Amino acid sequence: MRMWNIEPRVERRRLVCAAVAASLAWLTSGCASTGVREADESALQREMERRGVARVVVPFALNEDIAAWTHRSVDETTREERLDALVEAVMDTSLLGVQYETGRTGTAVDVFRSRTANCLAFTQMFVGMARELDLAAYFVEVTHVESFERSGDLIVVSDHVAVGFGPRHAMRIIDFGRREEEKGWRVTPISDLTATALFYSNRGAEALRAERLDEAVAWLEDSVRIDPELASAWVNLGVAQRRSGAADAAEKSYRRALEIDPRASSALANLAVLLRLGGRTAEAEELLRLTATTRNRNPFTYIALGDLSLRYGRLDEAERFYTRARRLGPDEPAPAAALGEVLLRRGERRAAEKLLRRAERLQTEGDRRVDRLARLLSGA
Repeated sequence: MRMWNIEPRVERRRLVCAAVAASLAWLTSGCASTGVREADESALQREMERRGVARVVVPFALNEDIAAWTHRSVDETTREERLDALVEAVMDTSLLGVQYETGRTGTAVDVFRSRTANCLAFTQMFVGMARELDLAAYFVEVTHVESFERSGDLIVVSDHVAVGFGPRHAMRIIDFGRREEEKGWRVTPISDLTATALFYSNRGAEALRAERLDEAVAWLEDSVRIDPELASAWVNLGVAQRRSGAADAAEKSYRRALEIDPRASSALANLAVLLRLGGRTAEAEELLRLTATTRNRNPFTYIALGDLSLRYGRLDEAERFYTRARRLGPDEPAPAAALGEVLLRRGERRAAEKLLRRAERLQTEGDRRVDRLARLLSGA
């Protein structure tokens, strides 16, 4: 397996396809194209309509301008040469020069116009361009450690997607933003349908973080219609539903995610929080014990568990959860701030101040947990 890591030209804290705020319209127009892309798009559109998707968006669709630019920029003969030339064209600042931007899950048209993308948006555009050149590019999901973000006391899942080319035993991977030194990643080819469902899920998570709850639910409901077996989309839908006050619907979504993947730690943790807040303590405790046995490597799950312990006054238990979160996410500000709050409650002010300084050095933008600890230490 050969992996190309296309490094973006900006500093960033985490190299994941993060779900953050963006809300862009899908723009497309008819264009002359090769049979590969045209057949895939029309078949995908028909299938999405058959599944009852309210807003049909084919994120890798190109318009006439992009198709023309692609052919104008890449005129090599062999497939390998065309693939190499396309990589150079999309990254060369004198041509397209796409740069990494967190929180922008745009369509191929959006990326072409803005010249910015996160990993999923870049992959959508690159696959569309490659197929325009009769290159049989496809989507692959790259998994290493599952990526999560917090939304208040809930956990939102994000996914990392790249471009695959060639047979699986000799696959070439074009990956926008993942570091080559990262070891232990696994690559799994996914269908256009699943890649599109991931696009919808990311858009829903972005709307969720921006507190546009109706929009978030709409995107995420369409995501699970497109691919009902996408556990991460069910988790995010549950988060949006709970934020909207639909606790029963959220519980069903979390349980659906667990049916698909019984070891989905984010679904277990979110469901445990929901049950405990609803007074179903015994069942919640069983889920928490199960979460602890899933070899969970997500620090935010342990922060959520620590928050529950803290809410019920179990400081020792909360400290253990937060300490484990720090071990799993040493470069994240939230675990340090969470542990600092426990220590402050114990009267260990100096230790809490030290953790606050550590958290403030780690954060790249405002973090509610860090701000909360700062206010507590200031007496606010």
